[in-house]
Amino acid sequence: MFTVKSAPVIVFTIVFYFIVTTEAQTSIPAPDPTSCALKSNTSCEECLQNVTCLWCIPTKQCIDYPVRNILPPNSVCPLNDARWGLCWVNFQILIITMAVLAGIIIIAILVCCFCCCKCERAGNKREDAKVERQTRARKSRQKVKRTEMQLRHDEIRQKYGLAKDNPYSRMDSNKEESHR
Repeated sequence: MFTVKSAPVIVFTIVFYFIVTTEAQTSIPAPDPTSCALKSNTSCEECLQNVTCLWCIPTKQCIDYPVRNILPPNSVCPLNDARWGLCWVNFQILIITMAVLAGIIIIAILVCCFCCCKCERAGNKREDAKVERQTRARKSRQKVKRTEMQLRHDEIRQKYGLAKDNPYSRMDSNKEESHR
């Protein structure tokens, strides 16, 4: 079904899907642009009906989220007491959770990449060993065939009186003929 080599593709697809769906969710228009300050001294639920508002528990103020800063400064509201999006979500815990999840995802991607590289190298070693075995077997078969062919040739030479007992015998016979 899934192979180790397809793991990076699957991880990329999942990450791409989450990015696309997050982008799609952020493009939803905000509700009526009523001022957040008007909802101060009411309730957290009422304040957070507008996604641009931030609720501060100790002061019971509904504040426009300081969009110029990623995190609301401590002077506006301490992170532990700030609520945004949902009243039961502690902003500080939300940030810590998101950081931990991001770290886990990054570590998982690195582990997948490491495993893929390691398995690929092991596969290459197995492939090399297989090719080496095949080469040795081929050479062995070739040697056997060469030996059989040599035996056949020797039999034919012997049959027709062309046996090669001594490769230098022809030279010796040429010397004797030249001396005569």
